[in-house]
Amino acid sequence: MRIIFHHRGRRGHRGYSEGNIFTHSSDTDCLRVFGKKCRKFLSFPFFPLLPSVSSASSVVKTVMNLLLCLFLLSSCYYKAPALDSEELSKKTKDSLTYLYERHYTWNTNLEVVDDSISLECLPIKDTFIQLNKGDRVVVAEFAVHPADSVDSIWVKLAHTQDEQGWIREKELKTSFVPTDSISQAIHLFSDTHASYFIIIFALFVGVYLFRAFRRKQLQMVYFNDIDSVYPLFLCLLMAFSATIYESMQVFVPETWEHFYFNPTLSPFKVPFILSVFLLSIWLFLIVALAVLDDLFRQLTPAAAIFYLLGLMSCCIFCYFFFILMTHIYIGYLFLAFFMLVFAKKVCRNIGYKYRCGRCGEKMKQKGICPHCGAINE
Repeated sequence: MRIIFHHRGRRGHRGYSEGNIFTHSSDTDCLRVFGKKCRKFLSFPFFPLLPSVSSASSVVKTVMNLLLCLFLLSSCYYKAPALDSEELSKKTKDSLTYLYERHYTWNTNLEVVDDSISLECLPIKDTFIQLNKGDRVVVAEFAVHPADSVDSIWVKLAHTQDEQGWIREKELKTSFVPTDSISQAIHLFSDTHASYFIIIFALFVGVYLFRAFRRKQLQMVYFNDIDSVYPLFLCLLMAFSATIYESMQVFVPETWEHFYFNPTLSPFKVPFILSVFLLSIWLFLIVALAVLDDLFRQLTPAAAIFYLLGLMSCCIFCYFFFILMTHIYIGYLFLAFFMLVFAKKVCRNIGYKYRCGRCGEKMKQKGICPHCGAINE
């Protein structure tokens, strides 16, 4: 008797064949054809720096060399404003000077984040104005006190027309946060990321023990992973973003401080290193959507939730690990190794040209399926 097997066609249509099972090209074949067309297009003289992909190691080396050249040829600082124009008034020039040197200027809106803060009513001594958490102020004036051994820069803040006082700049930067939503989100995450990690990791461990107790198969990133490179790519993006972030904190802290007081979501018209950081954040969000699509398409809802908890734990671990390693200057080696691991996984997935017509598993060549034993032609 002839056995009729059902299989999915190249475009997902249901087909029938008698006797043997016919394989069809996997999604990686489509990507390979598209890649050949892209390389043919990019082989124009306009793109002399893009190499042909011969091996994972050559790709990683080329990318690292290109990034190094871009870092050396690009500035990591904000450009100083041009103050030689005669059309600018003296007050405007002073305001731009303060913005470039102090990263904030007159009329900058700030919000109290401490429980309470005191403003000194100079020149009257021992007279203070009490502000509570959530009160908003505006920068009204700057003053320099060279005799002050703690901080020579004093800033006048105005809460209302009648409530105005002075505070040292060091206390201002620790007790106030800009009212911009992006700045407040940065401040919130920098203060609470450790607690987020503890909560997510505790949920992950709890669900892991529960599923292990019920003896169900567990799937995790890289180990017994789903049929997708997006989860590992998401972890790589988190590691890359953490490395860039800590590099700014170590080498160009003024750039990050200026971004903190003058935030933007656009990766344009900012220093190169900050542009790379913002692009990695946007790419992280896009890849996260792709992960969710693949996750709930391949796994059951319960397994997908558990896998998602594990993925979040891995991302947060990468964040902490690469920040600590970059601070001691060896995070770049770990990042290069991580990129090499990811490149090898991508090449391994591209090596599977076909899928079995019966079980749908990947196959490197036609013939007997190593998973279900069906003959594919």
